[in-house]
Amino acid sequence: MKITIVGAGALGLYYGALLQRAGEDVHFLLRRDFEAIVRNGLNVFSTDGDFALPRVKGYRTPDEIGPADLVLVGLKTFANDRYEELIRPLVGAETRILTLQNGLGNEEALAALFGPERVIGGVAFLCSNRGEPGEVHHLGAGRITLGDFLPRDREWTEALAALFVRAGVECRATGDLKRARWEKLVWNIPFNGLCALLQQPVNLLLARDASRTLVREIMHEVIAAANAQGLTVPIAPAYADSMLEFTDRMGEYKPSMQIDREEGRPLEIGAIFRTPLAYGSQRGIAMPRVEMLATLLEQSAG
Repeated sequence: MKITIVGAGALGLYYGALLQRAGEDVHFLLRRDFEAIVRNGLNVFSTDGDFALPRVKGYRTPDEIGPADLVLVGLKTFANDRYEELIRPLVGAETRILTLQNGLGNEEALAALFGPERVIGGVAFLCSNRGEPGEVHHLGAGRITLGDFLPRDREWTEALAALFVRAGVECRATGDLKRARWEKLVWNIPFNGLCALLQQPVNLLLARDASRTLVREIMHEVIAAANAQGLTVPIAPAYADSMLEFTDRMGEYKPSMQIDREEGRPLEIGAIFRTPLAYGSQRGIAMPRVEMLATLLEQSAG
């Protein structure tokens, strides 16, 4: 399978490297890492074992790559206005597009441009950060849940899940992509928001009773909004506690939004905060703590 990675940051580089190591034909659309990766390859430092790819197919433009069987989108959502420019040259008659981006609205935007029948959504629970150019650091987790944007025969999605499993990724297909997206938001909203505002990693946030309680309260707001969306199976309130326990094992981890704020990049406020808030509001669900986070992040980014 010819696979192209669009958005070769910590997520795209990590999963792309695993797929290439497993024997897939992977092509990376690169920016800042282009020179280092084309010259020296890609180095992955992982809790599951380090490895290096001495030769990597890296490109500066999608036109150099041409149509792919699978386009894996790992862009930050503030760059979604570049979908047409970056993805259109990669789309052939049978191309599927998998978005592993955060938040809500990505599948809808891709479907509007390239057709809903092509789009697969993926939710990745991954702890990874960029290192020096040509390096990616996998700090833990990495499981992916895949779901079709349109209800249809799941054969292709099941095959894609099997491909990731062969590459060493815990991966499964779900019939309820909406639920998987909201489950990820239960983690993303409090930790990305609070860690970015306080400039503290997750372990310091959870070490204090007051901030740990605030995280749980924000999670419960997100769960209430999620369950108002008509999920096949509601998210139980206890899911918040399982996410807290999951995060306790991460150690001194900085979420992506904290790093983006440290480095002066735009923040993914729309997809991770404003769109979920709009969905909650449409169903009459008040999310005052999430609204506060979004407002403060917009102030800090302004």
